[in-house]
Amino acid sequence: MRWSDESQARQPKLKQEWLNMGKRNLKDIRKKRVRGKVVGSSKRPRLSVFRSNKHLYVQFIDDLKGTTLLGLSDNNIKKEAKKMTKSEIATKLGEEAAKRAKVKHIGKIVFDRGSYRYHGRIKALAESARKGGLKF
Repeated sequence: MRWSDESQARQPKLKQEWLNMGKRNLKDIRKKRVRGKVVGSSKRPRLSVFRSNKHLYVQFIDDLKGTTLLGLSDNNIKKEAKKMTKSEIATKLGEEAAKRAKVKHIGKIVFDRGSYRYHGRIKALAESARKGGLKF
């Protein structure tokens, strides 16, 4: 089957549109796509992750009430051991988040990776939170 001239001419134009959008806009599109599927409640809050170049932040959020139930960052863990990789710090942060969530009687969560791929530090954090006893 041959493509019509119209569809062949359109294909490079679509790729060009994506290239011109910029990294920030593409990141926002990915974030909205994930957030459209994930909603937290008081019984099952959303575990939201923010990753910067140096740090990692975690929040347990009840979207129905619009409140943050618990917030953590890797700053506490970095003080304990200075010679850890970013993935090891993410693993420790996931364990600590699970421990503090258990104290607040949070057992089941919905994982919100934001615009980040489930890979590296995000994956290490999620797996260690599961080992800590949180149910995704």
